[in-house]
Amino acid sequence: MRLKNYILTSIILLLGFSALAQYGSQKRADNLFNKFSFVNAAQVYHNLIEKDFNADYATRQLADSYAFLRNPDSAVVYYRKAVEQPNVPVAYYYNYAQALRGIKEYKESRIWMKRFKKAGGEINEERFLKDADFINSIFSAKQQYFLKEVNFNSKYSDFGAYEHDGNIYFASSRNTGVSTKHIYGWNEEPFLDIYVTDKNANDSIVDHKSKLKGDLNSIYHEGPITITKDGKTIYFSRNNYNENILGKDEEGMTNLKIYKASLIEDEWTNIEELPFNSNDFSNGHPALNSDGTKLYFASNMPDGFGGTDIYSVEINNDGSFGTPQNLGNIVNTDKNERFPFINSEGVLFFASDGHPGLGLLDIFGTVSDKNNNIISVLNLGVPVNSSKDDFSFFMNEDGLSGYFASNRNGGAGGDDIYAYDRIPQLKIEGTITDVTTNKPVPNAIVTLLDSDNKQIAHLETDEDGHYEINIDRDADYIVNIKKEDYIEDTRNVTSKGVENKVTSITADFNLNHIVKKVTPITELYPIYFDFNKFDIRRDGTVELDRIVNLMMNIYPSMVIKIESHTDSRGTSEYNNRLSLDRANATYKYLVEKGVDPARITEHKGYGKQKLANDCDGTINCTEDQHQLNRRTQFIVVKME
Repeated sequence: MRLKNYILTSIILLLGFSALAQYGSQKRADNLFNKFSFVNAAQVYHNLIEKDFNADYATRQLADSYAFLRNPDSAVVYYRKAVEQPNVPVAYYYNYAQALRGIKEYKESRIWMKRFKKAGGEINEERFLKDADFINSIFSAKQQYFLKEVNFNSKYSDFGAYEHDGNIYFASSRNTGVSTKHIYGWNEEPFLDIYVTDKNANDSIVDHKSKLKGDLNSIYHEGPITITKDGKTIYFSRNNYNENILGKDEEGMTNLKIYKASLIEDEWTNIEELPFNSNDFSNGHPALNSDGTKLYFASNMPDGFGGTDIYSVEINNDGSFGTPQNLGNIVNTDKNERFPFINSEGVLFFASDGHPGLGLLDIFGTVSDKNNNIISVLNLGVPVNSSKDDFSFFMNEDGLSGYFASNRNGGAGGDDIYAYDRIPQLKIEGTITDVTTNKPVPNAIVTLLDSDNKQIAHLETDEDGHYEINIDRDADYIVNIKKEDYIEDTRNVTSKGVENKVTSITADFNLNHIVKKVTPITELYPIYFDFNKFDIRRDGTVELDRIVNLMMNIYPSMVIKIESHTDSRGTSEYNNRLSLDRANATYKYLVEKGVDPARITEHKGYGKQKLANDCDGTINCTEDQHQLNRRTQFIVVKME
């Protein structure tokens, strides 16, 4: 028997660990998806579908992943499954229509576009019919970025925001508090310097005291920057100026170069020029990958595709550099590609006026295949991009927040820094506790169902009684909680009307113990009612008074619930109302006699759903037999 119990316990624990592992996989997949790592995200979504964990959600995410990977054949397969789901977001009708166009199924595409429009979607039919890039159409169909104010912009140029270790670094031509002002003749503004401010500072004043300490800032332009993970090395753009010497090319022009500096005793010093710079062309806008082994930058060096291109160069273990490599014509055009940024998953973002966009410089993300080869670029759409210049994109580790710069109308100055948030994944979470002890209930089985009672996810609470599951916005759900020796509990939860910035909905549960033994009480007897009435009869008051005495004087911790019924005669609707009236009358009697309402967990009417005998209308029954069904029963929920 002990071996059998051990095996059973082990199986239950494995199932619990498996469910928690699936939820961890879902969080990982969403994190990868948010960071444009669509190949890796797709693999995890496949696994979730195979495990049947939140499979509808994973199917939709997988379809989007294939679409962004420019694989319309696979995207169509999973979009087709997505649009068959009950209560699917209507945006997937649009996505499916676009993916069908990607495989030249134009007739079917028009059918689904009509369904999208009929469901309340808005479309520009002329643009839809002419747009050959179905990927960008899907990506831009729903606003993903939401802007928020930055309190340290000035009336001058501010851009290149870069967050590191709780600080925001940025380039600015402000010169507040400086007595000697150096003016750049091109735009009659002061030269750019690098500033730093505390991310959480409430004070919006960022003046000359906020400039980086040390030798980094000069009398010419500096910025933007990138910093190594350890915070000890900074790479930055600067005019060709070092050791008080301004370099120029053969035509007398001063180009940009990339330098690095070291942090020594809180000051940036030991300025070094990188070896692949030249007086004859510009290198600028440095960006590091996550492990610091590769530097990306913009350059107009010879043999590019035109204008400025994005390049990368290996950083060797000894600190030396390899040979710069052009990223190729998927990224670079005959116009200008600038301001590269690499997120924590190695995904490249950049600004370009050569790719199709909304205006001048637009910001783009890249999509790579399983071999890390860039296969396409995605315009980030509004509101990140506008009809003006939009550039210097930065994304935090979470993939859901960051910064960019723009000279769009309505800013504080020329170029301004904007912060953004992306719509975070919404989750439902909660803690299951014991109603008596208020202690957490571990290993309780949590089942999430949709509004049609279809199971979405199934897992167990952790040792702290906690659970969490990703859910869709604008949808209804049912959460069911089961645990051995406890009364099962179920609750309806909705995500409709939840604001975009909200990341979780809380649904806590307090479970009541099942009372298996009621030793002192052999039975609480039912009371009976006359036909078509809910008045408490005299014989009923005798039993009710006995229950009052038991609850108030003998068992002061006893908790009960009330269930009332009717016989089979009459309609279900009428009998449901009548049984509820009987339950209410019973409840009212006990409470008026002094029973604490909190000790009656529920009083419900069941109509003719739970007959005590076979008198269901199919056989002839005596009045005494019908009488047995016109009753209120009392169930002991807890004794101690």
